[in-house]
Amino acid sequence: MKRECHPLLKGGRRGGKKYIHAFSSAQMESLGSICEALLPPLRLECLDTMDNNPTTKAVQFFWKASASEFSVPDQVAEMLMKRALTEAMILLRVILWMLATRLGTLLLCGSLCLSHKWPFINNFSNISLENREKVLQKWLKHRFLTPIRLAFVYIKVLCLIVFFSQCDDNGENPAWEAIGYQVDTDGNTSNIHKERPLEKGIVEAMKETNLSLPESLVQKGLEVAVDAENNILKIKSCDVVIVGSGCGGGVAAAVLASSGLKVLVLEKGNYFTPMDYSSLEGPSINELYEVGGTMASLDGKMGILAGSTVGGGSAVNWAASIRTPNCVLKEWAEDQKLSLFSGYEYLSAMDMVCKRIGVTDRCVEEGLQNQVLRKGCKNLGLQVDYVPRNSSEHHYCGSCNYGCRRGDKKGTEVTWLVDAVDHGAVILTGCKADRFMLVKNKGGCVRRKKCLGVMANVLTNNITWRLQIEAKVTISACGALFTPPLMISSGLKNKNIGRNLHLHPVLMTWGYFPDTISDLKGKSYEGGIITSFHKVLSEDSKVKAIIETPALAPGTFSSLFPWVSGLDFKERMLKYSRTVHLITIIRDKGCGEVRTEGKVKYELVESDKENIKDGLQQALRILIAAGAVEVGTHRSDGQRIECKGNNEKELKKFLESVYATGGPMSHEEKWSIYGSAHQMGSCRMGMTEKEGAVDENGQSWEAEGLFVCDASLMPTAIGVNPMITIQSTAYCIAKRIAVFLTTE
Repeated sequence: MKRECHPLLKGGRRGGKKYIHAFSSAQMESLGSICEALLPPLRLECLDTMDNNPTTKAVQFFWKASASEFSVPDQVAEMLMKRALTEAMILLRVILWMLATRLGTLLLCGSLCLSHKWPFINNFSNISLENREKVLQKWLKHRFLTPIRLAFVYIKVLCLIVFFSQCDDNGENPAWEAIGYQVDTDGNTSNIHKERPLEKGIVEAMKETNLSLPESLVQKGLEVAVDAENNILKIKSCDVVIVGSGCGGGVAAAVLASSGLKVLVLEKGNYFTPMDYSSLEGPSINELYEVGGTMASLDGKMGILAGSTVGGGSAVNWAASIRTPNCVLKEWAEDQKLSLFSGYEYLSAMDMVCKRIGVTDRCVEEGLQNQVLRKGCKNLGLQVDYVPRNSSEHHYCGSCNYGCRRGDKKGTEVTWLVDAVDHGAVILTGCKADRFMLVKNKGGCVRRKKCLGVMANVLTNNITWRLQIEAKVTISACGALFTPPLMISSGLKNKNIGRNLHLHPVLMTWGYFPDTISDLKGKSYEGGIITSFHKVLSEDSKVKAIIETPALAPGTFSSLFPWVSGLDFKERMLKYSRTVHLITIIRDKGCGEVRTEGKVKYELVESDKENIKDGLQQALRILIAAGAVEVGTHRSDGQRIECKGNNEKELKKFLESVYATGGPMSHEEKWSIYGSAHQMGSCRMGMTEKEGAVDENGQSWEAEGLFVCDASLMPTAIGVNPMITIQSTAYCIAKRIAVFLTTE
C-alpha cells in the first residue's frame, strides 16, 4: 500500500486535532493529574546525584517534562474510548468522577487529600504533586482496592505508551534522545519488491466505494450479485473462503489455490509492504496489532499481543522458527491419538514450511540482548542455542515486530500469500467476518449442520454493503482468540469451543549494563530480536522453561517496567538503551477461555508458577554472570538488587525471593503483569466430539464444510514459538481439504 494512504505509519502526534472521548472536563482534570504524578516534572538539581548521565539539553528537557503535557491525557482518553471494554470504561469514569469531587477523593485517597486550609479536603487535582504520588503508590500495593489498582494500571500503561511512543510529523519524539533511542530507518532495497507482491490479487476496502467494490471483485475473477433490498453484496463463485491471512490462513490459501481451487481470503487488517513500514512504535502498533497492542485478559493479569494485518502474526512476530518438539508430537500422537502428528506427513510438512519461508539456523551478528544471554550462559557453563529464523543469517533488524523494513523476514504476506495470488486467489482487506452461514444438514449426515459460507462487514465508512460469501468450504483462520467467538456467535455448541486456551505466559527479568562494559556492544533495541535461547531443565532433563530476548521499544518498555515513583522511573528510563531484558516462557498446563470477542479469562496452575519461578531465577543468574551491575524483575514493588558490592550470600537471598506473583486484581501486595504473544488450543483437535471442537482433518464436529486452520487447533501448548507448528498443521489440513474438494 502506498505510503500516503496510511499516514499513521509515518506520523503522529496530530497536533491541533480535537480528541474524541466520553470524559467530562472534571474527569479529564483528574486524568491529567494522574498522568502528571506518574511522570512528573523534576528539579534539575536531582540530576547532579546521578552517575554516568551527562546533563545534555535533551536530558534536561526530559527531566522537566510531564506526562500531563503534549496532549497525553487527551490521547489516553481517546484510546480508552476506542479500545476499553464497556465494564472498564464504566469503572474508569466512576473513579475519575469521584476524584473530581472532595468526598470521592477522601474515600479513595484518605488523609493525603486533607489540608489545613479551607475547604480542608482537596479533590485529586488540587492535592500536592508529592501527595498525589503517594496516593498512586498506595493504590499499587493496597490489597483491598484491587478495582482501583486495575484502573490505575490501565491508565499507567496507556499514559506511558503514549508519552514514549508518540511522534510528530517528522517521526520524532523529544524524549528519545535523552533515553538513547533511535528509530531504525535502515532498509535493504535489494530485498524490497519494486511492486507490491500481492497487487494482482488484493482488493482493499479502504480504497473502494459501494460502486467500485463489485467491479473490483469481478475483475479478480469473482462472481458478484447485488441484493439492494437487503443491502447485501453476494460473492458466489468461491470454492474456499478463508477468514484470516496469518500463519494458518496464508498457508491454506497457497495450498488450496495451487490445487486449482478458487480461493477468497478475508482479512480485517490492512496490507503493507516493507516500503510502508516506518518502525515508529506508536503508529505501527496502532495499525498492525489487535486493539492497538493494548489487549489484555479481563483481570488485567495478562497483556496479549496478536497481529491484525495481512500476514497476521507472521508479519509482526520476532522471526523465531522452531520446529514442533518431538516430545510434543509424541504426546499428541499417543495421548490424544492424533495420527496426523505421528508420521511422515507432518514431518514432511515441517520441511516444506521451513524451506518456503527460508529458515536458517545461523546468525552472523547478534544484538546486545542476545550477546548478554550468550555470555551469561557461557560463564555459567550452560547450553545456549541459536534460534532458527525465517530470515537470512545477516538479518539485524530489531524492529521486525513493526514489520520488517528490510524485506528480509519471510512472513506469509511475502511467501504463501504470494503463491496464492499467483494461482488466482483474491485477498479482500478491511473486512471482518460476522458469522458463518449454517443450515440444517440433510437427514442421515454425521454432522447436524452444513456451512454455506460467511457473512462479513466492511470496516470502512466508504462502503455500506454487507458481504455474503458463498463457498463449498469455509475456513476459520483468525487465530485462537477470534475463531472461538466467531464459531459461538454462529450458533455452534461444542463445549470445547473457546476453552483449553493456552497462552505461553511470560514474565521478564532485566539487567543494566553500562556502556563501560566494553565487550558488550550496541543498544538493547538493536539487532535480531531473538537469535539465542536457553532451556531451563528439571533434574530429569525435562524443559521447565525457555529463556529468550524480547523486542521492547520505549513505549512498551515504559508501560511494562514497574513504577515505584516518578523520580525512580525517570532515572530508569535514562538507562533504557542499556537495560537488557530476558523473557521466561513456559509450556502452560493451566488454561483459560475466550467465548466472547475481547474477553479472555486465564489462570495459572501451581506447576506453571513453579516453572516460571525457576525460569526467572535462572534468567537473573545469567544476567549477573554476564556482568550486569543491577538486576531486577517486573514485580510491582520494583524488586531489584545492585550486583557490585553484594556478596554471593546476598545475591542468593535475592534470587530466592523471586517468585511468580498474581496479577493486579489479586489481593497480593506485590504483583506482576504477565505477557502473551502465543495463543493456542481454544478449538482443539480431537478424535471425538467430546475431546475436541474439530476432527483430525480440522473440520467442525457440528458443521460440514466448516474447517479451522490456525493455532486454536493445537491440543495443548507446545512450549516454543509456534509459527512452524501452526504453518505445518495448516499445510496438512489444507492438503486434506484439497482432496476433499477435488474428489467430490
